[in-house]
Amino acid sequence: MRLAFAGTPRFAASALAAIHEAGHQIVLVLTQPDRPAGRGMVVQPSAVKKLALAHGLEVDQPASLKPPEAAVRLRAAKPDVMVVAAYGLILPAAVLAIPRLGCINIHASLLPRWRGAAPIERTLLAGDRVTGISLMQMDEGLDTGPILAQTPVAIDERETAGSLHDKLAAIGAREIVTLLERLPGGGLQATPQAQEGACHAAKIRREETWLDWTADALELDRAVRAFDPAPGARARLNGADLKIRAAHVTEGSGEPGRVLAAGPEGIAVACGRGALHIEELQRAGARRMSAAAFLAGFRVHPGDRFAL
Repeated sequence: MRLAFAGTPRFAASALAAIHEAGHQIVLVLTQPDRPAGRGMVVQPSAVKKLALAHGLEVDQPASLKPPEAAVRLRAAKPDVMVVAAYGLILPAAVLAIPRLGCINIHASLLPRWRGAAPIERTLLAGDRVTGISLMQMDEGLDTGPILAQTPVAIDERETAGSLHDKLAAIGAREIVTLLERLPGGGLQATPQAQEGACHAAKIRREETWLDWTADALELDRAVRAFDPAPGARARLNGADLKIRAAHVTEGSGEPGRVLAAGPEGIAVACGRGALHIEELQRAGARRMSAAAFLAGFRVHPGDRFAL
């Protein structure tokens, strides 16, 4: 078969690498345009583009697929099927109809739960105990197409967005290769998604990343893990903007945001219910460090208060 691929970040690159290694004929790779990234905001290619060029694959980077002329190269490539993973652009009906066998999406949740842009972060914020990978035949809706295959994945107690991302990316890469092996024989059956349990995984907004110390410590623990490694759970103490990189729930009570204890073992902060024990922090422009290393250069005393 002739296969096209559309994706942008590392999650998608894992799938592209597996498909290429399996020997499939990849006739075109679509990825988003190069954008500024990193502390220096230097324009950089996406993870998918880097991988595609390393393997000598043809790459196209339209800013949008809505204009008819944006899909000229895709039409010319005449793919039998297109695999889509975290592409980040809307595929209009005209594009979905180009591949003879349609477009298959690799989605990082058990649909219909967490349709949308941030399923990994949302599942951790919600405290879900199980997530997974869904392979879906794409339609014009937002992750609403019929399901071709699903693989459940248990969420570890201390799971972070980073660890869960890597786990799901590996499983998605494996499962799409398995599905593509079955595709030429036409043995796939798609099951319409259930409407019950559907929810939206909206993109994470910057204002959401500020910890609300009036919340339950359990919720703040989930937020720290959901925003690690990016964009990072944010807090402000004694005029300094910080990122809380690792923490866990502990016993304690007091005025929300008030520091209950500060020492080599960490910083305990009162929450609306319970307390949060901070293990690792990061100041703006500095590296991630343990609480002990942080306290060696930043004075924190019991009674200090994090901004609400």
